[in-house]
Formats: sequence, C-alpha cells, structure tokens
Amino acid sequence: MNCQSSKDLLNAYSDGELDLMNHLEIEKHLKACPACELAFENQVALRSALADESLYLRAPDGLRDRISGAIQPAEPPTTKGISIWRFAPVFATIVVMIVLIFVFLQTGSSNDDLLAGEIVSDHVRSMMANHLTDVPSSDQHTVKPWFEGKLDYSPPVVDLAAKGFPLVGGRLDYAASRPIAALVYQRHQHYINLFVFPSTGDVDGANRMAVRQGYNLIHWSRSGMTFWAVSDLNLNELQEFAQALQN
Repeated sequence: MNCQSSKDLLNAYSDGELDLMNHLEIEKHLKACPACELAFENQVALRSALADESLYLRAPDGLRDRISGAIQPAEPPTTKGISIWRFAPVFATIVVMIVLIFVFLQTGSSNDDLLAGEIVSDHVRSMMANHLTDVPSSDQHTVKPWFEGKLDYSPPVVDLAAKGFPLVGGRLDYAASRPIAALVYQRHQHYINLFVFPSTGDVDGANRMAVRQGYNLIHWSRSGMTFWAVSDLNLNELQEFAQALQN
C-alpha cells in the first residue's frame, strides 16, 4: 500500500469501516510511514476537537417560530384587497438569505477555531514526542533548502537571532489537510512553533490573536503565505516576534 492509497482509506480506517484485509494493510503502512502516521494522529486529534460543544452554535429559541411566522402567517392579512400571500415567496427568500449569511459568517469563525486547535495540537505533540526539529540548525541557508522536494512550496525562513529569537531548526508537520512547514524559534527557555503554508486568499491579513489550552497564538497572511505562531511565551513577546518577522 502506498501513501495515496492510505490517504484514500484513512477516514474509513479511523471509523472502523474497512474490511479485515484493508485494515491490516493500512495498519502495516502506518507503522512504516511516519508521514501517514502523523496524518492519522492529526485526524484523531481533529475528531476530538470537533466533539467540543463550544464549537457548535445553538440557534436562538425563537428563531424557528419567527421563520415559520414569516413564511406561513396564521391568518393572511390583506391590504386594499391585495393578499399578503402574494409576497410570501419574497419573504421566504429574504429569510433564507439571512440564515445563509449568518451560517456563512459562523462557518468562517469555526474554521479558524478548528485550525487553531490543530496548530496547538501540533505544537504540543512536538514538545511531548521530542520531535521538535527534523533539521536542527540555526542557519537559515541550511533550513530553507531542506524543505525542497518535501513540500510543493518554499517557506520563507528568517533568522531573528539579532532580535532575540534565534532559529532552532525546522520540520515537516501536518495541518489544514496538508503537509506544512514548521519553523522553530527560541526565546530564553520558551520555544515558538511558526507554521507556514500557502494562503487561500490574495489579500494580506492583519494579525489575529487567540488563546487555546493556555497557549498564545498569532496568525496573519502575507505575500501568499499564512503564518501561525504558537507558544507558551507571554503575548507581548509573541507579538514582538510576529512584528520582527513582518518588518
């Protein structure tokens, strides 16, 4: 079994839906392939994150009644002999548009929340599994070329030692449903994981901050790339790190 076949069957494997032969084959492949094993671990972590009730938005109690009332009035009134029922399709369309816009806005927020959960899980795993770097080096000209052939993009690598954030190295990681670059920096006794991957939009985004499981996160988009910095470092110093990268 190759990596592509494993990827196609990973969801069914995690759900326990594979036949015995394929189950044994993918289990054997995961033991021999660190990249696919990491993808499976991230899938399990994402499944656990999705079970968090805080990610789900409960509609207001009166929303169903308001929609029903707007679409099907109990007694259709008339104005100057013209039935309001004539305008029911218009009312229904407006209500549907409002609901869709509301859901769209909430989905964008939820996607960021899910990705933040993945990023924190990757950061914690790198610290716990003693797998902080695949290429330990403080030389940006060593770390950057290491990613060639391993990713379908070239992550920018900057040494910030002069600004108090020395480069420690880099590694391959997995988030946003794809392999991504993780660059590791240090501030005193604290490590910063900087995850870099292509952005989905062309517009540069301002810094956005979040806190997950006690870790500070800052993410932004620039020059076609999305950056996520995560650390147990205090927020002020993490902001200083982000600004140093952007200047």
